[in-house]
Amino acid sequence: MKFFLCVIGLVMVIEGLPYFAFPEKMKSWMNKILDMPEGTLRKFGFVLMLTGVWLVYMGKR
Repeated sequence: MKFFLCVIGLVMVIEGLPYFAFPEKMKSWMNKILDMPEGTLRKFGFVLMLTGVWLVYMGKR
């Protein structure tokens, strides 16, 4: 459980860093994301999930 909390905390730091460092750029990116078709966002999310699973697999290997 301790390791899981560390991983969640690290994910939150990594996710929050662009918003802290480049807030004006993040607003621009969010507007672009809102204009993207749902299918494109779904594919992008799927690729990110597969990459994450692969990274976890490689880390545990």
